[in-house]
Amino acid sequence: MSPDDQRSADVSVIIPAYRARLSIGRALASVIAQTLKPQAVIVVDDGSDDGTFDAAESMRAQMADIAFTVLAQKNLGAGAARNRGLTEATTTYVAFLDADDEWLPQKIARSVTALENTGQVLVAHDYHRVEANGTEHTVKCAQRFKQAHDPFSHFFRLGFIATSTVVVQRDAVLAAGGFDETLATAQDFDLWLKILAGGAHFSVFDEALTRYHVTGGSISSFTARRLACSQRIACRHAPSLPDLWYRLLAVHYEAFAAFHSNGQSFQALTSAARLPWALLVATMTTTLPQPSKPRIGTPKWLVAAMSVWVIGVFGAYIYRFQDLMIAALNMLKHL
Repeated sequence: MSPDDQRSADVSVIIPAYRARLSIGRALASVIAQTLKPQAVIVVDDGSDDGTFDAAESMRAQMADIAFTVLAQKNLGAGAARNRGLTEATTTYVAFLDADDEWLPQKIARSVTALENTGQVLVAHDYHRVEANGTEHTVKCAQRFKQAHDPFSHFFRLGFIATSTVVVQRDAVLAAGGFDETLATAQDFDLWLKILAGGAHFSVFDEALTRYHVTGGSISSFTARRLACSQRIACRHAPSLPDLWYRLLAVHYEAFAAFHSNGQSFQALTSAARLPWALLVATMTTTLPQPSKPRIGTPKWLVAAMSVWVIGVFGAYIYRFQDLMIAALNMLKHL
């Protein structure tokens, strides 16, 4: 029997929702429209004050044979909301859908097909990114996955798994400890690394079956917070991976690009200036002393490279704010 012929999939859909009154209906409608229905949908209202809970409840009559649960908790963050949903789920697999996002009708069917009889713990896929101005483009996560000689290390470097595309074994999520609630953002990236670190099989297939909507309140829009959390995660997983410096370069570039595109030049330069110190701290914290060898110090080439970087960024600061500095110097002359 093909997945499309089954009555429902052994999947629970977990939807964390915070101030999502205007979008939760769209997310739930996309689940209802699945060609292969999930067994359960669990919405966790994370302390919203805009009527999100009632908006979710208003969809109950459309759920038909899908077990539908709407929970409320105080505002603890998306990771805590997802963990709460995990405690309620009883199915073999769980899928995560953010309240801002939506699925295309074949999402669950295609994901279950990819998981069946393969021994894979997790599957994900491409997605459509819808910008705040309505423009849309496809993010080809599968292309990055297929090009990698070592998909796990490549994922650590580039992070090509989007949360709203994932279907994963629930037991694997629980064994990994769930989402780290101390991380303000990027808890998903950290969790996938924990699940896949032991050599678990996973795949990313090339169908765009999720629409990710970029909004001002989206978790990933808090660039500075994301940068700080990404640095923590990179250092946490670096001992088992050789690509720590590449990952740190990637997250700092991501922050620089995000700030620059928003016209926040000072923040962009600041994020760039922090890179050498992030590299230095990472080197010091992930280089462990050997029993019969002295502790390995920071390579001289790295010190030289950091010095050049700092001088370059300092020069960029002077160039960017030269008018302000000239005005300040003129004021000092007249004191």
